[in-house]
Amino acid sequence: MINTTRYSRQIILPEIGVLGQQKLQKARVLVIGAGGLGCPVLQNLAAAGVGFIGIVDGDMVEETNLHRQLLYTLKDCGKSKAVTAAEAIQELNPDVEVRVFNEFFKKENAFEIVGDYQIIVDCTDTIGIRYLINDVSIVKNIPVVYASIYKFEGQVSVFNYKNGPSYRCLFPQTESLGSVPNCVASGVLGVLPNTLGSFQATEVLKIILEIGTVLSGKLLLYDGLHYQTQLIDFNKNPAAIEEGLTNGLTIQQQDSNNVNENISAATFIEKCRLDNCLVIDIREDYEEPKWEATNVVNVPISSLESYCNQLDKNKEIVLFCQSGQRSQLALAYLKKEGFIKLSHLENGIESIKI
Repeated sequence: MINTTRYSRQIILPEIGVLGQQKLQKARVLVIGAGGLGCPVLQNLAAAGVGFIGIVDGDMVEETNLHRQLLYTLKDCGKSKAVTAAEAIQELNPDVEVRVFNEFFKKENAFEIVGDYQIIVDCTDTIGIRYLINDVSIVKNIPVVYASIYKFEGQVSVFNYKNGPSYRCLFPQTESLGSVPNCVASGVLGVLPNTLGSFQATEVLKIILEIGTVLSGKLLLYDGLHYQTQLIDFNKNPAAIEEGLTNGLTIQQQDSNNVNENISAATFIEKCRLDNCLVIDIREDYEEPKWEATNVVNVPISSLESYCNQLDKNKEIVLFCQSGQRSQLALAYLKKEGFIKLSHLENGIESIKI
């Protein structure tokens, strides 16, 4: 039963009505990332009455999040983002059913998490995960509502919508790690992700309601500093679609044969005592907490490519970052470059009690 009082101002729109509200109530939307973009997406979808929302994030709330991630308050620091976000949006709208995935989205769990969701909202800040989301969505034939942010600027698009262009059509995959900006390294105006996240939520609602013009084959560029927007058209690339489909099917069919690449905190500490093992901290110099050991070197991910050109590809290397996302991306890159003894601290340095 629809709460017509709660949604009355929405229902009176001719484009929505009671039937449209029923569509929203039946919709199943998966939000990957409960950070700067994910918070406004979740708030707006819950408020609009989207009936079933999945939240994927293995990160914890930090004080540095609070200037832009408005679902959280100071008392939430140290708590799971996914769990805390779920509690917040259910308090906002008890009609919404929420499923929490208190883990990062990766190859080993991607298809299990996506399940039977109808729309994916990509609120991540890691390029490797964006390709993974894209490839899984092609296999599952699910549209992806994408956004990314950088300092004062952002962009929004919709991929894999009704056989439309994919993320790979717009951004062909490269092997370079030097162009992976995120707000940890580059900073971001707090209001920006809230603006872009609202754009994403708008696209989700349009897709569910089948109204308006969806941003499929179009990239919306937003400059918050000068308040300018630009709309760029891009075309479907059959080769890029095929690449994504092939990669997605490979991920779907393969066993979790990379489990030994994901090491626990206890194993990581043991590796830090081995003279023949190189442990690389790929965080920026200013990131805390520090981890000191004789075999640990600090090489920010933007410098990893040039640094590893000097290394023996048979040397055992352990990578770590704050939460495990960047180190997973770095591991995949080094693996493609021919390094064979690789592992990373699965949940990042935050998983170690210091």
